[in-house]
Amino acid sequence: MTQQEAHQDHRLAPLSLAALGIVYGDIGTSPLYAIKEVFAGAHPVPVTPDNVLGILSLIFWSLVIVVSIKYVAFIMRADNRGEGGIMALMALALHKAEGQRGRAAIMLAGIVGAALFYGDGVITPAISVLSAVEGLEVATPALKAYVIPVTIGVLVALFSFQRKGTAGIGALFGPIMCLWFGTLALLGIVNILTEPNVVKSLNPAYGFVFLASNPWLGFLALGGVVLALTGAEALYADMGHFGRKPIQLAWFGLVLPALVLNYFGQGALLLHNSAAIQNPFYLLAPNWALYPLVALATAATVIASQAVISGAFSITRQAIQLGYSPRMEVQQTSEREIGQIYLPGINWALLLAVIALVLGFRSSTNLGAAYGIAVTGTMTITSILAFIVVRHLWGWGWIRSGLLISFFLAIDLAFFAANAIKIEDGGWFPLVFGLGVFTLMSTWKQGRKLLRTRMESEAIAIEPFIRGLDSGSLTRVPRTAVFLSGNPDAVPHALLHNLKHNMVLHERIAIVTVLVEDVPHVPEIDWVEVQVLPNNFYRVIVRYGFKDDPDIPKALELCERYGLSFDMMTTSYFLGRETLIPRLGSEMAMWREKLFIAMFRNAGSAASFFKIPPNRVVEVGTQVVL
Repeated sequence: MTQQEAHQDHRLAPLSLAALGIVYGDIGTSPLYAIKEVFAGAHPVPVTPDNVLGILSLIFWSLVIVVSIKYVAFIMRADNRGEGGIMALMALALHKAEGQRGRAAIMLAGIVGAALFYGDGVITPAISVLSAVEGLEVATPALKAYVIPVTIGVLVALFSFQRKGTAGIGALFGPIMCLWFGTLALLGIVNILTEPNVVKSLNPAYGFVFLASNPWLGFLALGGVVLALTGAEALYADMGHFGRKPIQLAWFGLVLPALVLNYFGQGALLLHNSAAIQNPFYLLAPNWALYPLVALATAATVIASQAVISGAFSITRQAIQLGYSPRMEVQQTSEREIGQIYLPGINWALLLAVIALVLGFRSSTNLGAAYGIAVTGTMTITSILAFIVVRHLWGWGWIRSGLLISFFLAIDLAFFAANAIKIEDGGWFPLVFGLGVFTLMSTWKQGRKLLRTRMESEAIAIEPFIRGLDSGSLTRVPRTAVFLSGNPDAVPHALLHNLKHNMVLHERIAIVTVLVEDVPHVPEIDWVEVQVLPNNFYRVIVRYGFKDDPDIPKALELCERYGLSFDMMTTSYFLGRETLIPRLGSEMAMWREKLFIAMFRNAGSAASFFKIPPNRVVEVGTQVVL
């Protein structure tokens, strides 16, 4: 048992309740549209008793195998110092990557998985809130015209609230979702009692018979069945917030039973009345309960969307730290919880994309065709990266690891292939969106590598440079200068330009290099390393994890234990400000060079990102030909 898990044992119940609100919002709202998509979606399955029992069996065993066994029991063991998610898993796999090609393949998989996550992050709020509000037209058909405006209003309010953070209402999420899952279970039980034969679906033979009797129809149906699994990746991604045990307890103790009961209740309703397929979830309830159920479902879908939006903020910060995204404005929304952040640029971009989706697809059924392919793509990549972890880090043999991962991968690929059929019906959107994100992330990574190569080709080694200053011909002025540099062994360009134009050096000079490790967090005691150089020069290495919040002034305060103290009021920070010029015939295509330059020009300032006081910053410009 890890120290974190031991500390959480006495808080198991409250953490499990909190996990209900954050982790299970997405998968918990799947009953709103999953059954409806199977029987009334782009490739509808006829509503017959055998088909209903077969689909219910597939949903039940998919929840057991994919969510319970793969994620809850297996993948969650592949934590990166307590953290989960596609980027954390990628960083973990990189520890044992063999050769440059192996590392490149793992990084490529991680970028693709992250790009697909953004696609999922756009569709989830759209389909969840829209499917909840559609309950209005079930209650009163005359309200159908108001579904789209109300949906957009809820979404605008949700995204507008992000800047305030989730700390204020976080305590409400768990109880609301607890009420939601209790309602799911109750509605399911009431309808199961009218058609008890539906419990036969627990037998996997019904699923096999359905697939064997209708091979092509069964294959297409998997594209709808997988909607019952959306949000499974969140169990792993949010592990760092709650720990493994609370998530497992919430899943087996409440979420799984409630979901199964509700799906079986919808199946019982269809066996009793096939016309209920127009909206099987809301028709589970009596007429008097429809409006309260719409309100509860809307609250649940807002919570589900909140979790995905927060995940997009988190994965963006990780991408920035790992060098896959330009710096962006990151605001802390909680003084106590470092994971609660707000990125204005990402927030408003997501809102515009979500509104465009709602206006373009106009119904949850249409959106169902777009949903699934991003989810199954991420699941597939997770299985591939997990193989690297269990094979090289856990030391499993080829046969043992190969058989287990092949089993999971076969299921993932079957779901992915079934959703690929829906590309023409809307599945193209997450692919196009993901391709756009992938292009941006890969261009930034490649561009930064090219820029670093150009800068290093013109760099001067730091130690010979310092020894050359022994002549004493230069004036040393009082106070301390800090130069940020990506290469700790080279003279920062800002230092050279300052020396060239001002012909002076500060009394003390610290060359600071920030390194991001392949771990979520670096303990504060290990943040800084100080090396004393001649002529009152110092080399300071600052290390962060990819989920840490960079703070250079705070890190420099830790240098005092090494005999290097900083008075922040008398310390000047010199930052390089490069102006990039494209060049024909470089390692990047011209269009990618121009894209990288545009991203570079619009990136957030280093001073803001590293929390350096703006009134202590001096920027020195230079031109670099790519």
